[in-house]
Amino acid sequence: MNIGAIRHWVFDMDGTLTLAVHDFAAIRIALGIPAEDDILTYLAALPPEQAAAKHAWLLEHERELAVGATPAPGAVELVRRLAERGCRLGILTRNARELAHITLAAIGVDDCFAVDDIYGRDEAAPKPDPEGLLRIAQRWGVATADMVMVGDYRFDLACGRAAGARTVLVNLPENPWPELADWHAVDCRELLNTLG
Repeated sequence: MNIGAIRHWVFDMDGTLTLAVHDFAAIRIALGIPAEDDILTYLAALPPEQAAAKHAWLLEHERELAVGATPAPGAVELVRRLAERGCRLGILTRNARELAHITLAAIGVDDCFAVDDIYGRDEAAPKPDPEGLLRIAQRWGVATADMVMVGDYRFDLACGRAAGARTVLVNLPENPWPELADWHAVDCRELLNTLG
C-alpha cells in the first residue's frame, strides 16, 4: 500500500510529534524504580496508596514538560497536511490524556485532533498493548489494516503490529526495528515528503 493512500493516522506524542525531553532514567531515580523496569508497568504493580503518590508526582513532572513542549521537525506541517486532506487523526500516548491536550496546544495542533480521539494511559492499557489502537479503530469504524501507527519507539511499532495496523518509525536516523516498521523516516518532514 502507498502511504499517501492511508486515511486513518494515529500518532504517539512525546518524541514523535514533539522533541523528546523525558529523562526516563531521572524519573526512575526520583520514583525509586529499578533502571531495567518499565515505569508504567512498575507503578501498576504497586499497592494502590504507593502507586497513587508516585502517579501524582509523575503527572506533575510531565505537566511541566507538556507546557514547554516543542514540535519535532516537520510534525506541525505533517499533521496540518493530513488534516487538510481530510484524514482522521488520533493520538495514542503512554502519557495522560489531559497532558496530551496541553502538549498538542503547546505545539499548535490541538485543533487537528478530536478530544475523543486522544487515548492516554488511563483510557487503554499502555503500549505496546494494542488495546488503545483497537479502541480507536472501533470508534472510527475502520479495519486496523486501514490505519497507520506513527511513533519513535519500539513500543509504538509493536502496538501497531499487534493491532494489525501499518507502522511508521520517525525521528531516529536508523531503524533498529526493521521487523516492526513498514516505513522509516528520519523525521516528520521526510515522512511528509513521502506522501506525495
